[in-house]
Amino acid sequence: MSLELLLELTQTPGISGREEAIRALVERELKGTVESFRVDALGNLIAFRQGTSKKPRRVMYAAHMDEIGFIVRFIDDNGFIRLNPVGGHDPRNTVVQRVRILGKKEIWGVVSSATKPVHVQTEEDKKKPLTLDDLYVDVGLPGKEVKKLVSPGDMVVIHRDTLQVGNRLTGKSMDNRTAVYTLIQALKRSKSSRDDTYAVFTTQEEVGLRGATTSGYGVEPEIAVALDTTLALDTPGTDPKDAITRLGEGVGLTVMDGSVISDHALLTEFRRLAEQHKIKHQPNILPRGGTDAGGIQRTRSGVRAITISLPTRYIHSSIEMIDLADLDAKIALVAAYMRGK
Repeated sequence: MSLELLLELTQTPGISGREEAIRALVERELKGTVESFRVDALGNLIAFRQGTSKKPRRVMYAAHMDEIGFIVRFIDDNGFIRLNPVGGHDPRNTVVQRVRILGKKEIWGVVSSATKPVHVQTEEDKKKPLTLDDLYVDVGLPGKEVKKLVSPGDMVVIHRDTLQVGNRLTGKSMDNRTAVYTLIQALKRSKSSRDDTYAVFTTQEEVGLRGATTSGYGVEPEIAVALDTTLALDTPGTDPKDAITRLGEGVGLTVMDGSVISDHALLTEFRRLAEQHKIKHQPNILPRGGTDAGGIQRTRSGVRAITISLPTRYIHSSIEMIDLADLDAKIALVAAYMRGK
C-alpha cells in the first residue's frame, strides 16, 4: 500500500468550512477514475461513476474532508492569539502543541495555557480544570507585527508529522483523511461499479454533519455508505468491555452510534461480503458520536444507511493511531461492495 497520498492528506490543513485544499487533492487523484465532478454550495465534492448493471441503484459514499481545529478569535497587544474551537476538542490534548496559522502568510506558533507553571502553582491552582478558553498561541512576534499577518477568522491547525510506528500510522486528522483515502483507493481498486456511484467528499462533519445533510438531499440516494473512524479504546485505563473496537482486528461494521442505527439488511450484506473475501472485520457499537450516515439517513423521505469505520486510538488528538492492516481491510471491503461481488 502506497502511503504517500495518505501522508499528504493528513498533513494538509483543512478545518470545517475550509476544506478547499483537500478538495483539490481529491480532484487531482480521481481524474480519469470517475466520469464527472461537481461542487455544491457547501463545498461538498460530488464525484460520479455510472453503474454497469441493468437496473443500477443510486449509492452514495460519504467521507468527510474536514478536521477539527481553531479559528483566530482575538489578538492582544502583546501578540498573543486567542482561539475559537472548530469541532470537539479536549483542552488536555491541545496544550503544548505546535500550530500552523494560515493568515496573510503561513506562520508557526505554540499553544500554551494562561495558567501558572507547576513550579509556582498553589494547591488551589492545581485543582482548577483546564478549559479551551485558557489556551492561547504564541508566535514569537510583537503585537503590531502579528496583527499585520493574522486576522480574526484565520484558520489554525495543530501541526504534527504523520509517522509509521511499527505496523501502525500516527498523526493528526486520521479522522477523517483515512476515509478520504479509502474512498479514493476503493474507486481505483474496484475499477467499475455495479451501481450508479456518487462518491461524496463532504464538508463540516465535525460541526454537525452539515455537508452530508445537504449533499444527501441533493444526490437523493437509495443507499448511503458513510466512511469514518471509530474509537479503539484498547489501551490501559479502559475496561475491555468498553473498548468499542480494537486495532488490528479489522474494519469496523457499525451497528449503531449516536447518530444512526445502521440498516440491518446492509449490515448483513457487508458482513457476508467480508466473510466471502476473508476480510477481517469487527462490530462497532459507539454510545456517543456520529457520522455522515446520520445526516444522510434523514434526508427527504429517508435513506438506508450504514457506516464503515476504521478503528482509531487517541481520536481528536494530534497522535491519532491506525493499523495499516485495518485500513487495507476497509479499502478491500468498500471496493468489493462497489463491484457488487
